[in-house]
Amino acid sequence: MKAAIVVEAGQPPVYGDFGDPVAAPGQHLIRVTAASISHVTKSRASGTHYSATGALPFVPGIDGTGVDQDGQRVYFILPEQPYGAMAERCTVDADHCIALPDGLGDDTAAAMAIPGMSSWAALVERAQLRAGETVLINGATGSSGRLAIQIARHLGAGKVIATGRQAAAFDGLRRLGADVTIALTQDRGTLEAAFKAEFRQRVDVVLDYLWGPSAETLVVAAAKAGPEGVPIRYVQIGAAGGRSIDLPGAALRSSALQLMGSGIGSVPFPRLLQAIQGVLGAAPAAGFEIATEAMPLSAVGTAWAVDGTGHAGARIVLRPAQ
Repeated sequence: MKAAIVVEAGQPPVYGDFGDPVAAPGQHLIRVTAASISHVTKSRASGTHYSATGALPFVPGIDGTGVDQDGQRVYFILPEQPYGAMAERCTVDADHCIALPDGLGDDTAAAMAIPGMSSWAALVERAQLRAGETVLINGATGSSGRLAIQIARHLGAGKVIATGRQAAAFDGLRRLGADVTIALTQDRGTLEAAFKAEFRQRVDVVLDYLWGPSAETLVVAAAKAGPEGVPIRYVQIGAAGGRSIDLPGAALRSSALQLMGSGIGSVPFPRLLQAIQGVLGAAPAAGFEIATEAMPLSAVGTAWAVDGTGHAGARIVLRPAQ
């Protein structure tokens, strides 16, 4: 079969021939229709993600959409290695498949599942969001952050604050449900003041997709301006802004800030799968939006080079030839 193949860690996949998968008992043989290039997929392919095995060669892609042997449209996750989603076919444990609802296209489901799960799991499993609470999303202009705004609203957030470096995208964030937008391009003092103004009004949950300098400023602002004794659940999800931060111990001693992470390992896999099922099940009625750009699987080298996002920030979805 045709597939994208990682033959060397740190190098883009190449398009070529790979052995055909055979389903074992308890598995589905999936004819893949769409697979998204997510940050997790790219970091696992490079060997830098904490869940990467390092075995070569293999087909990348941790999830996608397709049709099983019974003709059912499904979303699937974690195909049996070394077969990933970026191929014509793969095998997947039956309990790693979710039937796709009517009204949700294959490309949209493939693009939405992982970024949508990141905020759904963080809000439901880790932060345990309660109706009416205020959610601050640090790094809201990417696909994950834009979905986080919509999902926070769907799950009952009373107020949503969105941060980002791309001020030109702020009108779109407000259309999706953000009440307040904060530009991260301000100098640190001005940015801290903007954060403190929001924390004084009360912020209950922070979803952080960036880490790095903006997280340092957020933590300090929360410690200085958050109401005394009122917990602020800070959920670390991504590290697009930096892999580490300078964390003053005084910020934790002087506040009720609760630092936690959300992802593979911090949330049991069955609960992550439930989060994906929640996102995909709610998407048609809730009208969740994510921009996609479809490319043929044979163009994986080109798609890989543009960092998973196409024109206007659309998430690239690879389609095997049918």
